[in-house]
Amino acid sequence: MTLPRQRGLTEQAANTAVDQACRMLRLPTIRSQFPELAEKAEREQMSYLGFLAELLLAECDDRARRRSERRIKAAGFPRDKSLRKFDFDANLNLDAAMIHTLAKCEWIKKGLPLCLIGDSGTGKSHLLIALGTEAAMAGYRVKYVLATKLVNELVEAADEKQLTKTIARYGRVDLLCIDELGYMELDRRGAELLFQVLTEREEKNSVAIASNESFSGWTKTFTDPRLCAAIVDRLTFGGNIIETGTDSYRLATTRARSEQQQVS
Repeated sequence: MTLPRQRGLTEQAANTAVDQACRMLRLPTIRSQFPELAEKAEREQMSYLGFLAELLLAECDDRARRRSERRIKAAGFPRDKSLRKFDFDANLNLDAAMIHTLAKCEWIKKGLPLCLIGDSGTGKSHLLIALGTEAAMAGYRVKYVLATKLVNELVEAADEKQLTKTIARYGRVDLLCIDELGYMELDRRGAELLFQVLTEREEKNSVAIASNESFSGWTKTFTDPRLCAAIVDRLTFGGNIIETGTDSYRLATTRARSEQQQVS
């Protein structure tokens, strides 16, 4: 299909031609914003070159936004959490500057690990999801998964002779976020399969974990001492360890809300 070209198009004909051309070239943002940007160009007396730049930049910005949204969706985060919504004043154990430095994703670029260690309600999962979201927005492929879900998936894959394929799939993402590691004891087989995933990613792609157990307590999850030591080594070598503390932010918030209701 070719569009008819002629000089002296009426404004209506020109708008129709732009609409058809944008459909053919798959430029949805220019198609939707063209009338508004055309009015702006006329009002501000833009040059032809300036007007063209505005159109193309609008399309590029919108495509980048849509790609980020697709990466965030593909990550499988269970809920929306951002650093902007994190209350650093409520947890003085955390260095806000360090967290925001991590949000720049240099550690992911280098393939380094990150461990978030602390009691329930101290913000581990929030930070894990928020930093994963920042990585997705920066163009990295991210996958979020609960530790037990990951192990169950690996066991099923092994039973179905699909283990190599599954480990390779988890090995390809730039950042693997494993939440709730340490909440449940893993049998030796499950722990060994998880170790294979970590080994596949070692010094190539980053792993970030959130755990309510200090490393000394990981023997409750990984009952084989040697395997436990090897897993800790994979998750800490060259990386960052963030301790979120023991005071539950959620519990403190609930208590404060309850006290306010009692006063009122």
